[in-house]
Amino acid sequence: MAIYPREFSGLIGILCAPFLHGSWGHLAANTFPLLVLGSLHTYGYPKTKWKTLLIILLVSGVGVWLFGRPNYHLGASSITSGLFYFLLIAGLFRRDRVSICLMLIAVFMFGSILLGIFPLDPKISFEAHFFGALGGSICAFLFEKQDSKPPVKVYEWEKEGYSIEDEGEYWKIGYVEPGEPLPPIDHQRDQFPPITKK
Repeated sequence: MAIYPREFSGLIGILCAPFLHGSWGHLAANTFPLLVLGSLHTYGYPKTKWKTLLIILLVSGVGVWLFGRPNYHLGASSITSGLFYFLLIAGLFRRDRVSICLMLIAVFMFGSILLGIFPLDPKISFEAHFFGALGGSICAFLFEKQDSKPPVKVYEWEKEGYSIEDEGEYWKIGYVEPGEPLPPIDHQRDQFPPITKK
């Protein structure tokens, strides 16, 4: 049921491998990041969440089957890596407040996933991490415009044709037109009253 590269019997692992784990420790290590990153992704990108998960699953599975080392590959870390890289790339390219906030939460909590795509430990399938990250990055580009950005608040003074004359008298106190000299400073007004001893 796991992925075994370039063996037809290992093809079924493309769909099944993310649900299989080698031990309880392996399962526990993947569950918390998967829940958090999945929740962040669902909150920020609700329209594309299922398409993104499916593409990450297929890209990571097919990539491992084609290019992975001849060994059994299993675990949900490919999905975790894909979701992390999706949030990272989407935040960098969309640059709205929600996307950047989600990206920062992901990086601060699970920044070590960035290193998972490198062959640092022979017992860990870096291929699954790499192709999961590739799938997540592809989705960030493909679905960039499908989830609408939050509306940007426009203040009155940012609108075209705004003039200080439109404001009340209160806001004109101390206002100086460009090019006009500044009024003299009233030092007496800014002084504190003298302290008297009783």
